[in-house]
Amino acid sequence: MYKNLRLSIERKFLLTDEEWNFVVEKTEFIKLKKNEYLQIQDSNSSYEGFILKGAFKTYILNDNGTESVIFFSFENEWMCDIESFYHQKPTTYNIKAIEDSEILVINKTNKALLFEQVPKLLQFHILIVEKANIAIQQRLVDVLNKTSKQRYLEFIERYAHKIDKINNRNLSSYLGVSHEFLSKIKKRC
Repeated sequence: MYKNLRLSIERKFLLTDEEWNFVVEKTEFIKLKKNEYLQIQDSNSSYEGFILKGAFKTYILNDNGTESVIFFSFENEWMCDIESFYHQKPTTYNIKAIEDSEILVINKTNKALLFEQVPKLLQFHILIVEKANIAIQQRLVDVLNKTSKQRYLEFIERYAHKIDKINNRNLSSYLGVSHEFLSKIKKRC
């Protein structure tokens, strides 16, 4: 079950079996059913996770009770509430399974121990953080400079294999448009 994680790491850095065993010792396997939470906004429970199977949405619940979806995450991707994880602050986001999912998680303490035991994982971690920063910046640029239609078309191109898992309410929230406007965009495409 950990095979995809090892493949993800070994695309950049080869691990000995001993090093791999440290990784397995420090991570925890979690199964979540659709609509179960990995993390709840304003809690003190934050993990970094690698998705083995399934899909998640990362979102905030606004003061008026509506959701603003920030990201979707799928198989073989990493996800984390970065500020909460690294600075041990209450969580900013909800992270919820949008289909039955399996994920490997690690807490900050175990991650620090893993870096001590397998120093090359620190280099791997830097690559993951760089990739996350690029994704966050690209999302911001897209929201500020692209039309809803452009963002929709790019999203369905990027996630063609997962678009059927995302309902219109979640997709319209992610795009920052009303459900009705999303329907109009879909009809025009």
